[in-house]
Amino acid sequence: MIKTAIGHSEDPDSLAAIDEVLAQCHATLADYPPQAGILFAGIDFEHELLLQRIHQSFPDIALIGGTTDGEISSQLGCQQDSITLMLLCSDRIQFSAGIGIHLSQNPQTAVQQAVQQAQAPLSETARLCLTTPESLTIAPQTVVEHLQQALGPHIPIFGGATGDQWRFQQTYQFCGTQVFSDAVPILLLAGDVCFSYGAVSGWTPISQAGIVTKSHGPTLYEIDGQPALEFYRRYLGNLPPSGEYPLAVFATEGSDFCLQGCVTYDPELGSVTFFDHIPEQAIVKLTKASRDEILAASRTSFMHALETYPGTEPEVALFFSCGARRYLLGTRTQEEHQLIHTCLPHPIPYIGLYSYGEIAPADYNSASRIHNMTFVTLLLGSGSNYPIDS
Repeated sequence: MIKTAIGHSEDPDSLAAIDEVLAQCHATLADYPPQAGILFAGIDFEHELLLQRIHQSFPDIALIGGTTDGEISSQLGCQQDSITLMLLCSDRIQFSAGIGIHLSQNPQTAVQQAVQQAQAPLSETARLCLTTPESLTIAPQTVVEHLQQALGPHIPIFGGATGDQWRFQQTYQFCGTQVFSDAVPILLLAGDVCFSYGAVSGWTPISQAGIVTKSHGPTLYEIDGQPALEFYRRYLGNLPPSGEYPLAVFATEGSDFCLQGCVTYDPELGSVTFFDHIPEQAIVKLTKASRDEILAASRTSFMHALETYPGTEPEVALFFSCGARRYLLGTRTQEEHQLIHTCLPHPIPYIGLYSYGEIAPADYNSASRIHNMTFVTLLLGSGSNYPIDS
């Protein structure tokens, strides 16, 4: 089994908040010593203080995490400017953390550093990787690709790219007792791990296909040889590009798509900048979704994970949602949490974040990748985990 404790506090004072969180965790754990921790925190807390207090209570845990665009837990639902901590222990699962730094300077080296650190203490083969990487100094998809290569194709990667509440200035990553920026922390789970997941957005294409003919980094300059803004204006008129109308990006016509949400645009250049890189020759279509469809996708994500769970019943859940979903849902954000809560067959602890890029495989036979505007559900338990028909 997996023994789990969740702490969550809205107190704006860092010391008071982390002490409240730790008190909640101690009350749940009793005498169980936790092996691993995941910490999600608002951007304005004293993050080093949070990690130091956790280390004082639980000096031996493998801990990762980072700053978010919002926090989710079974304690307080969806919040902003809060901290939430999940502690895990199991007699059948091993947990080990690693960190790779200076990610934008040499992503391959940083990722290999994180993987080597995390793999070294394990006596069994890793089954699953959780990560909360940098999102602003490097394209998150680049990080995920290097991480998948370093881990091998059979270890799925889940997580969310760290955020800073829509400021787009600096995000922070946590590992052990240290706070980093431009880094990739990972938590490996090895042994008798059982899991399932769902990744659903709610957006559907509404336009004809276009071909990306010029792009650099996260900025898309031309579609079909014309300024990228012209592609938007063809369908939206004078409405500016926004997260409400993300691009569906296809590797080939008819393939599954991933979404890319707009961050900003340049009316003089006619360019549009996204959360991540869109490669040249990619096929793109404009999409849209209503708030009801966005909320329904959260439920679909959870139900797909629940229906494909290969064990008896899940013991813990993690949710990775997009900061743009929270922004677009506005006052209806709590409904995303409430919908999930009503789907639970029995109460289970859960934690989650609103991120700048959600990480999950496209399906059970594919490599992990970055998604935008997507709600990812990850269900965990202990038990033999074999390939799942989806």
